[in-house]
Amino acid sequence: MQTEAEHNGIFVDPSFPADDSSLFCDYTTPLSSVLGEVTWLRPQEICEHPQLFPDDPVEANPKQGILGDCWLLCACSMLLKNQHLMNKVFPQEQPLWGDSGYHGDFRFCFWRNGHWIEVRVDDRLPCINSTPCFSRCQSPRAFWVALLEKAYAKLHGSYERLWAGQVCEAMVDLSGTIAERWSLKRMDSPQQSNKIQTQDNEMSLSQLSEEMKKRCSISCSVHSATTGVLELGQFHAMSVMEWTNAITKTGDQVQLIRIRNPWGRRSWGGTWKESGSGWSCLEPSCAQALLGRTAEGEFWMDETEFLQEFDEVTVSYPINEAGHLQSIYTGAFLTHSHQIGGRWVKGHSAGGCRNNSTFSTNPKYWLKVSERGEVLLSLMQYALPEPPAGGSVKQHPNLQAIALHVWKVETKRFNLMQTVSSPPILSRTHAYDREVVSHTHLSSGFYLLVPSTFVQGAEGRFLLRVHSSCMTSLSVMKSATPSQHCSEGEWESVTSRGCWTVGSTAGGGRNFPTHGRNPRIPLAVTYDPGGNNVRVTLRQNRPEHALHAIGFHIYQVPDGGSYSSLATNVTSPVVSCVPHAHSQEVSVFCHLEPGEYAIIPSTYQPDLSAHFTLTLARRIYRKAMQSQECLGRAIQEVSCISVMRR
Repeated sequence: MQTEAEHNGIFVDPSFPADDSSLFCDYTTPLSSVLGEVTWLRPQEICEHPQLFPDDPVEANPKQGILGDCWLLCACSMLLKNQHLMNKVFPQEQPLWGDSGYHGDFRFCFWRNGHWIEVRVDDRLPCINSTPCFSRCQSPRAFWVALLEKAYAKLHGSYERLWAGQVCEAMVDLSGTIAERWSLKRMDSPQQSNKIQTQDNEMSLSQLSEEMKKRCSISCSVHSATTGVLELGQFHAMSVMEWTNAITKTGDQVQLIRIRNPWGRRSWGGTWKESGSGWSCLEPSCAQALLGRTAEGEFWMDETEFLQEFDEVTVSYPINEAGHLQSIYTGAFLTHSHQIGGRWVKGHSAGGCRNNSTFSTNPKYWLKVSERGEVLLSLMQYALPEPPAGGSVKQHPNLQAIALHVWKVETKRFNLMQTVSSPPILSRTHAYDREVVSHTHLSSGFYLLVPSTFVQGAEGRFLLRVHSSCMTSLSVMKSATPSQHCSEGEWESVTSRGCWTVGSTAGGGRNFPTHGRNPRIPLAVTYDPGGNNVRVTLRQNRPEHALHAIGFHIYQVPDGGSYSSLATNVTSPVVSCVPHAHSQEVSVFCHLEPGEYAIIPSTYQPDLSAHFTLTLARRIYRKAMQSQECLGRAIQEVSCISVMRR
């Protein structure tokens, strides 16, 4: 039955309904305990003459409600500084309340896993006592923040999934840029620091240029109770609005920082609070001008107080309309960029960290640098939909600990095992972050990039991004790349490509007399240490909507025979990957005694054409590499309960 709104042409979102399924996911956060009776209202039911953006830009600032998503609101402040990004996230010319084309829906765009996606929502907002209970603008008549928050909640599955998160993740989702987290505390301990480890430099907040302080979006976070912000609890994020140098009456220079609390109220009790003693050190006109620039929820502090009160800053790379990132290290625009996706597959390409002999089976990529230049590398993992079953790691259940290692090689023909057993020129400690970032300057030549998880066999998808000031190219290193005189390691992979051709090599499964016409791939097993020693993976090169049912059989070749003359109608397979599956990829991990074998891949039905890729991984006798990699610190999430004043 249609509702009255639906009958009148007003959009009602069936995939994100106005009920508890959109509010909660698993009731594991404090949200259910602080949320009262909720009604869902459209903006014209909340106030008269609603707007997206208020006439006064200051009134457009986000204000946090009872949802612990200060991390998202800090990223929203970034949009107010960049109209181009605002137009990207919130496409212009959408009908508003009172317009003839208004239908009660709004569209937002978010950058996810390498591309922009659109999210459409209706404008019904959760309210308590006719007031939005989650984030909103300082102006009660402006709704861009509340609508964006709803679209972002839909993207994540519910409002509750926005409780606690990382500012850097929201910054990336709202811009497509790259963001870095810098620790302000315990910088002497490498296990407690998240500074970028680079080949030729390290960055800290004090080294950020004045230009970058103005152009970057910067957020500051606390991870424990502070001394100056009395009402601030653990894990809270704020926005850095301005840096300025003030001259005292004695001629000294003091650096002041204007901070905005998403709670929308001033919460600083230090030297530079509104009536603090610090202002008496400045000329009255200077003090009055600086205090006059503070809006609701903003306050000033000096650099010493800033470093004492906050534990971490998040800095995003400025991005121009052409999509080029500006380096926070040099100020140069990184005009060349590439991105490529990949996957860690258990038993095939999930080799784990360098402590494991299987490290070399991780996905591998070529980076070609044409001339010396500034290079920014990032590895982003796709977050798991839910915590892995039976996992013992508790730091961040929806993320793997990941890292990116880089080696320079002279040519594309090189000793893989010898290379990855040597120290990389650039690496990061494995960390439970969605994205790990490395910055450096590279000379011309070829570089081997190996993304990995810390745990061997941990599966997942990832995106590798490269931004540079010089011309570069990024490509996948094929598994069949030859390695010269390999003397270490335990596994060797070879890839073969073929096709099933109608009337020729598309023989179908063993139920059909034409099965023997299928392509045959030889397999020689030379090492049997006990246990599984062979993995065979068959992948069909067809789109997801047009997959055939595929499988394969492994036959042992009799002594004195050959794989091409094998009679499949009288010989039984020793291993089979059946039943045939409508899957992009099928695989078998098995034990085979030393000998000669033939692998026969097939579609279930005969006379179906397709190209395929067959990957053979065999265990071979080589020493395992030795390394002592360790995990970085646990990811810190920012969240705080704050009941909005009404």
